[in-house]
Amino acid sequence: MAKTNDGTVDTMETATPWWQRLSAGLKRSSSALGGAIAHIVADRPLDEATIAEIEDELIRADLGAETAGRIANELRYGRFNSAISAEEIKEVVAGEVEKALAVVARPIVIDPAKRPFVILVAGVNGSGKTTTIGKLAARLRNEGRTVMLAAGDTFRAAAIEQLKIWADRTGAVFMAREPGADAAGLAFDAVTAARERGIDVLLIDTAGRLQNRSELMGELEKLVRVVKKIDGSAPHSVLLVLDATVGQNALSQVEIFKKAVGVTGLAMTKLDGTARGGILVALAAKFHMPVHYLGVGEAVDDLAPFSARDFARAIAGLSPASS
Repeated sequence: MAKTNDGTVDTMETATPWWQRLSAGLKRSSSALGGAIAHIVADRPLDEATIAEIEDELIRADLGAETAGRIANELRYGRFNSAISAEEIKEVVAGEVEKALAVVARPIVIDPAKRPFVILVAGVNGSGKTTTIGKLAARLRNEGRTVMLAAGDTFRAAAIEQLKIWADRTGAVFMAREPGADAAGLAFDAVTAARERGIDVLLIDTAGRLQNRSELMGELEKLVRVVKKIDGSAPHSVLLVLDATVGQNALSQVEIFKKAVGVTGLAMTKLDGTARGGILVALAAKFHMPVHYLGVGEAVDDLAPFSARDFARAIAGLSPASS
């Protein structure tokens, strides 16, 4: 890790590999938005009609009406009726997106007094839950923590096997039952075993729930109730994994999972597979819920803590900030 002459960490140098992955992952989103803005402002003054078109494109990019409106107002009071370049507009977009996201960019804080610190991971089928758990386990192990992975997605043998592979890869303890076993019972056993072994962090996978299936959501609620019988403060974090490619549907997922199991934070995956990564901005504006992690690929280091500034500049198609 490089340091500057004053002894501080040179974040530009150390952040470069992640920045490259993040900007590449958001390329489809930034290209779509940047191309639309460039087309709108070409040889035109920044009049009311131009601003209205820009605002429409921001909404189309899933940034949400609230953030789009703030950006429009910033343009209206800053450079109204004068020439403006696409790059200048991108700077305004990045600034307003960063403001919207800065308040929700918070990491999961592991309380060492709670052993195990229980993280329940929820999400719909195909959102990338199990892979996110594996990558998070790798991060926690690299921090020197002991980790247990509990295969609570008992409906799919493939999910159990996938989680076991991640446990072997990361050196985490693995807990599972046969396919079809009661998930709540498995969670009870996992918390008990993790407590007995002095495990630092317990990550519990869950079956992919369709948020419109009330009976499946009920099973997830049961799992939470059972965990609380052992530790009334658990789960200490309920992480909802969202697939960025679902766009506006992510809003309803957060609404329903929040009501069912008290979601405490978000991880967004598959940003590399969509041109509508701006949905994260709309989520922040609506729910004010912490965003913990972003995933932009399949490699183990393609999951990283969420940075509002990096995300804002990447989605606007700008270079990383210099400070």
